[in-house]
Amino acid sequence: MEREVYAYKCQKCGTLHYPFRMVCKNCRSNDYFEFDTEPLPRTGKLVTFTFIHNLPAEFEVARLGLGIVELENGMKVTGQVDIDEPELGMPVVGSVEVVKRDAYDNRYGFVFRAA
Repeated sequence: MEREVYAYKCQKCGTLHYPFRMVCKNCRSNDYFEFDTEPLPRTGKLVTFTFIHNLPAEFEVARLGLGIVELENGMKVTGQVDIDEPELGMPVVGSVEVVKRDAYDNRYGFVFRAA
């Protein structure tokens, strides 16, 4: 089963939000039940990135790439970047994967690779 990350679409005005907001940033509707879920696209372009080198031991990697990606629908999301030499503006494709393993649960998020 492939996992998804969802945006939240206001039923009143159609504005997409990610992450979830209690109040629509466009029409100010604030009813929790007035948002529909919509899967986020998986393709986009890399807007910015950085590498973290001093990670806690539970990450079990020497360096971790993080980036902001503008998805094909215009929304911006943060995720891990699994690209040796990323370049600004490069096309990327994301998948939802385990980004951190806890003692009792796995944490999932976007991992982006070169398209």
